[in-house]
Amino acid sequence: MFDARHLIDLLILGWMSNVPLAVGSIFTLAVFFDRMLKFRGLQSGSRALASRVIETLTKPDLAGAKRLCEASPLPVAGMLGEALRWQNIAVEDYDRIRDKIADVVDGFLHFNQRVHQPGGFYLGNAAAERRWHNAAGKAVFCVHAIPRALAGSAPLRLMTMRSHDQYNTTIYGLEDRYRGVSGHRRVCFISKQDLERFALQAGQWVDIVSVWHDGERFARRFLLIEFDIPAGCIASYYPETNPLVPLDSYADRARTPTSKSIPVRLQPAEAA
Repeated sequence: MFDARHLIDLLILGWMSNVPLAVGSIFTLAVFFDRMLKFRGLQSGSRALASRVIETLTKPDLAGAKRLCEASPLPVAGMLGEALRWQNIAVEDYDRIRDKIADVVDGFLHFNQRVHQPGGFYLGNAAAERRWHNAAGKAVFCVHAIPRALAGSAPLRLMTMRSHDQYNTTIYGLEDRYRGVSGHRRVCFISKQDLERFALQAGQWVDIVSVWHDGERFARRFLLIEFDIPAGCIASYYPETNPLVPLDSYADRARTPTSKSIPVRLQPAEAA
């Protein structure tokens, strides 16, 4: 069940980011009050106020939304008003955003002045300059053995990755200029050696099958693309391949999904 203090924390965290997140926080409140209306008898006036505040914010009219909250005697008005009192930066106000970045990120001092220089500016990269900020003063590598337990039934390791025009799971286009792929995303990059080893051909459609102790998972119809990648490894985009990651396969300490090392095999896809 929702807790009012928890809800206000969510509102504050969202509103401090930017205006769109604030609107999303208000929508969260609207859903909350809708549930409360059905299950706990919340006044219809509170629901109406939340709707009016949302409508006013989407115009956008922040001052008008504040006035609505200040004029209402309802308890929910105080909650909404508290969220709206946070100082925010409009998404379009890039100069102020850059000033805030300069305050907290090393190397971005005088960001606004430097970004307008012809050709931009070099941010710097300590590793590229062979400067290692650690006690040893050297690059430190950790070597781990590749698990071989499933090598027989899953002779390949799949790493999932982003395309050039993708941010996390948000896909902006179908042009991966990094790898020369255009127009589609259901592709599987594979080495020439593995094409020969498994009697496959570039341009062939295959299903990718992940193998784990609890069974197999399938991602259907991926186009094989010969690529300069180590033998025994294949690569494909996510989120299309996310269903192949076993739920209980994660890093020992960080507990992040093992999306870069999924034991898989390939099988010819059925005709479309």
